[in-house]
Amino acid sequence: MMEAALLIVDDEEIALRNLQHVMEREGYRVVACPGGAEAVKQLKKQKFDVVLTDLRMEGVDGMDVLKESRNLQPNAEVIFITGYATAESAVQALKHGAFYYIAKPFRLDEVRKVVAEALAKVSLRRENESLRNEIEKYRDGEGIITQDVEMQRLLDIARQIAPTDCSVLVSGESGTGKELFARYLHQQSNRRDGPYTAINCGAFSEELLANELFGHEKGAFTGATALKKGLVEVSSGGTLFLDEVTEMTTSMQVKLLRVLQEKEVLRVGGTRPVKCDVRIIAATNRDVAETVKDGSFREDLYFRLNVVNLHIPPLASRKGDIPLLARHFLLKYAKRMQKSVTRISDEVMTMLMDYAFPGNVRELENILERGVAMAQGDTIEVSHLPDSIQKTGVFSFRKIEGRLPTLGEQEMEYIQRVLTEVDGNQTAAAQILGINRASLWRKLKARQETNKQGS
Repeated sequence: MMEAALLIVDDEEIALRNLQHVMEREGYRVVACPGGAEAVKQLKKQKFDVVLTDLRMEGVDGMDVLKESRNLQPNAEVIFITGYATAESAVQALKHGAFYYIAKPFRLDEVRKVVAEALAKVSLRRENESLRNEIEKYRDGEGIITQDVEMQRLLDIARQIAPTDCSVLVSGESGTGKELFARYLHQQSNRRDGPYTAINCGAFSEELLANELFGHEKGAFTGATALKKGLVEVSSGGTLFLDEVTEMTTSMQVKLLRVLQEKEVLRVGGTRPVKCDVRIIAATNRDVAETVKDGSFREDLYFRLNVVNLHIPPLASRKGDIPLLARHFLLKYAKRMQKSVTRISDEVMTMLMDYAFPGNVRELENILERGVAMAQGDTIEVSHLPDSIQKTGVFSFRKIEGRLPTLGEQEMEYIQRVLTEVDGNQTAAAQILGINRASLWRKLKARQETNKQGS
């Protein structure tokens, strides 16, 4: 931090000058005051990082200086130094917000140490405020942090359509933040005071999903001892978010289509439909047009859901957001774990910027959570990263039988590396490689044929 400013207050001239001399030798800018009244004047005139004050003084005493400091400069830390130390006065000082309480006669090493610790706390607070201010410049809606042009365009569209009540299909890879957009749409809509509920359609069997979405009548099946309203009914007046909607069975799709067309729901075991006023926002990480083409997703439901499509780009295609998001997660987990981690080393940031992030923002969050947990000091270092990321920094050409590889061999080695990183997910690998899935399949098929011929 910049040259630290100290305010020293003591009505004993010798003690005041001694402390001033010692602190100036430490490199601090010092203002010395012979009493509390003068200290209050100085607090009104200029900024200080730390205030060292005697407790008992004529007129304006140390507690008065503490209170004025809290009002005028709440970020400054106050340290009491007194020759009238008692347990009661120490408790009172700390209760009112003092950083520390030192009894006279004191050791200079102790004062130096306490001042340094107080300044470290002030510095940490300022760094965190600076990071928060930087992040807030790019924060929009429900925690969406971005400076990416395409993401900003999507947010503009979301703001425009939010009040219209039309159905929205949010698409994109897993971990890109699809539910954040759903929450944003809800918060920007006229339904913001109504309920917001969410369900992952891929996490339930057809029977359980039907029960969760549509509810059941008493006696509808064994164990149905009471009427249960489903999420569609519970969300009336608000928004229902259906994550991984393409995982629904075709029979469930028919029931959802009825909700969209008729604005009503039929509970399991029921005979009378129940009216419901709910906005549906759906999401998927699959290519919906392909699922329609192969018959696994109904075309009429697709058109009903896809009134507006918001396709969230992967993190790898919006590299400029990585530093912002990394700092956001750093602050989040440092606060949650009560650790004074405030920095990400330049080497770590370089590796993050070079990494493909197959798991997108969710993976970045996990990396930063791990980094904060493992950090011993105030900085996340390379050793705190997962092995998979550390290895990306040492990828190089590998000689084959003493020779450099051909372009095709090097390409295939990189393809295999990417496939390993994404656990064999060819769709994710193709996106990282910048080719379509069919091209990737042809390259892998050609490699298999070459291997067969060579064996």
